[in-house]
Amino acid sequence: MKIEAQSVEEYIHALESDRQDVYKKLYNTVASNLPKGFTACMQYGFPSFVVSLDDYPAGYHCTPNTPLPFVSVGAQKNFLALYHMGIYANPDLMDWFVTEYPKHAKSKLDMGKSCIRFKRITDIPFDLIADLMKRMTVKEWIHIYELNFKK
Repeated sequence: MKIEAQSVEEYIHALESDRQDVYKKLYNTVASNLPKGFTACMQYGFPSFVVSLDDYPAGYHCTPNTPLPFVSVGAQKNFLALYHMGIYANPDLMDWFVTEYPKHAKSKLDMGKSCIRFKRITDIPFDLIADLMKRMTVKEWIHIYELNFKK
């Protein structure tokens, strides 16, 4: 499912009507719980939160003129997704999240390296997502990124 959108509002408007409210709630949960310093934008086709080039001029190693990605909130054909680069790069954060997830959700955790998939949109653990967002600052993300990815 590829949505062509230039803004978060366009992205949400392009979703099926029965997914719009849940998507908005997930996006707003992320947005309202991230530490200061992350910038909202559209990146790689998804509403995202990044470290701006003003704050990290080196940019993303794959495309240096691109802000450093951190979190994206996407809608795929069969699920909503939270792409969290910090959880992929920080094993302690990953372990915490995997341990906490069953305490907050009825469904089994469906997760890739940085992608958390929510197939049952009625079972998204918003409180856990809020807590996850609070656990990494811009400074911590840059440090972890440089340790793990920047060569």
